[in-house]
Amino acid sequence: MRHLRFVDLFAGIGGFHQALGPEGLGMECVFASEIDLAAADVYEWNHGRRPAGDIRPLTEDGVMAVPEHDVLAAGFPCQPFSKSGFQRGFAETRGTLFFNICSILEARKPQYVVLENVRNLAGPRQRETWATIVRSLRDLGYRVSSTPAVFSPHLLPPEMGGAPQVRERVFVLGEYVGRAMATAQDPAPLLRPVPVEGWDPRSWDLQRHLPVEPSTAVGPAYALRPDERRWIETWNELLAVLDEERLPGFPVWVDSFTDVLHVPPGTPAWKRNFLVKNHDLYMRNRGTIDEWLDRHDGLRAFPASRRKLEWQAQDGDRDLWRHVLHFRPSGIRVKQATYAPALVAITQTSVLGPQQRRLTPREAARLQGLPDTFRLHPKDSVAYKQLGNGVNVGVVKHAVSTLMGHSAARRAEAG
Repeated sequence: MRHLRFVDLFAGIGGFHQALGPEGLGMECVFASEIDLAAADVYEWNHGRRPAGDIRPLTEDGVMAVPEHDVLAAGFPCQPFSKSGFQRGFAETRGTLFFNICSILEARKPQYVVLENVRNLAGPRQRETWATIVRSLRDLGYRVSSTPAVFSPHLLPPEMGGAPQVRERVFVLGEYVGRAMATAQDPAPLLRPVPVEGWDPRSWDLQRHLPVEPSTAVGPAYALRPDERRWIETWNELLAVLDEERLPGFPVWVDSFTDVLHVPPGTPAWKRNFLVKNHDLYMRNRGTIDEWLDRHDGLRAFPASRRKLEWQAQDGDRDLWRHVLHFRPSGIRVKQATYAPALVAITQTSVLGPQQRRLTPREAARLQGLPDTFRLHPKDSVAYKQLGNGVNVGVVKHAVSTLMGHSAARRAEAG
């Protein structure tokens, strides 16, 4: 692949560059674009190229400033499609940036296109958006599947660049074959959300595979606050005495622990089910739970989201300090310390229970497949945001290698 040239659109700090460039698959970057100045700084520090700014004036009104290239890579803005946003898709201005990508494809006709976005891009509320993307690319001559190609770094073994992070993303992988062939075919997706090469994702171990920084190397900035420790210790007390063979898989909600089940009129079915299960849990363990509530009379004054516990550690030890924790708006989520939840571009940094601290930016960078030589933004909050917005390097390499390997095999078969 060393003779191939790529362009890096909506480049962020350069995850695509890390995967496709000299340190990855060996391609040459001939153009990059990133509107965020802080991200562009990090890109330049690490890749020696200053990205151009806003892609719109570079590709509209008869202007085409993007040079000839062989591979177009773009992690185009996900906010219009994300569950954390309003999910307005192409109705939101940022969503229309996809059509700037189309302008480049029409003008330059690169052999390959690789797009990445959040899983929800192909979700039920974005069916029309997804259909528009597929139809637009086919009209431009790109052979793409109408079935979303979804993949996560935790499905790749370490030797193939995998990482212990559950981060499902949709990839649109296209090859230029001309409009007639592109519109006549609906190929199977090149990626499926299943483990590769016999890898068992349960084999991940954050301590060993990330690896986790030694406690002596991590400063106090990542330690938990006293109130956060109090939340964890309080819930730990309940887990230790709760007389349940298996801990509930539904979110446990302190506010539902009442003698009388109350379901307001118009409550959605999912929430009604949630309230009923919590009430039943309380009635089965009423004495134990009441004693727990009495010991912690300030518990009901915890923030609303900290009065909820989402146990997703299956049969793991009933000790929150043994797991990975996520302080989410929906509650305190608990997962076994095999792989971490997806990094996000907001302040929801995972807590490493065994270390009783937050994930550091360097550890977050490792989850994205970035080497320890990669220079991060000096301000932690900015670094976390940039990493949460980025792509996983190992997954990009796997996706592009799969695309080009399939292309080569198809051409060989055609003679």
